Amino acid sequence: MSVVKDFQAFVIRGNVVDMAVGIIIGAAFGTIVKSLVDDVIMPPIGLALGNVDFSNLFVVLRDGTKGAPPYETIAQAHAAGAVTLNYGLFINTLISFVIIAIAVFMLIRFMARLQHTLEKPVVSAPVTKECPQCCSTININAKRCPNCTSNL
Repeated sequence: MSVVKDFQAFVIRGNVVDMAVGIIIGAAFGTIVKSLVDDVIMPPIGLALGNVDFSNLFVVLRDGTKGAPPYETIAQAHAAGAVTLNYGLFINTLISFVIIAIAVFMLIRFMARLQHTLEKPVVSAPVTKECPQCCSTININAKRCPNCTSNL
């Protein structure tokens, strides 16, 4: 029974909850970036390179036993039992990684700047002033100088 209570105490800690939220948001962000790469970035690049669909760029390493070798898609090659090297999917994944890395770098940079601005020393109000008659340092609330007894 103690193990369950210890586990509950561990899970309720703020750091664990923050980490869980970060993982969930990170997974959602990864899905968004994958869609951005697959659906927005790669089609125009493929069009500019002559109607190339990067997700279907592959090399057949070994022909399949169920179909004829000129496979048009990775799905056809896999259905035929062929072994393929899917470099187009790798390119998509690499671009997704670069976008996520840039986004994480920008987030870390923003957080560092925010932390730097929050850590600036607070300038406090002065607590002393100078007597205009004898130039000695006195309390800012003083009405009379303790050194020369002049009225302030």
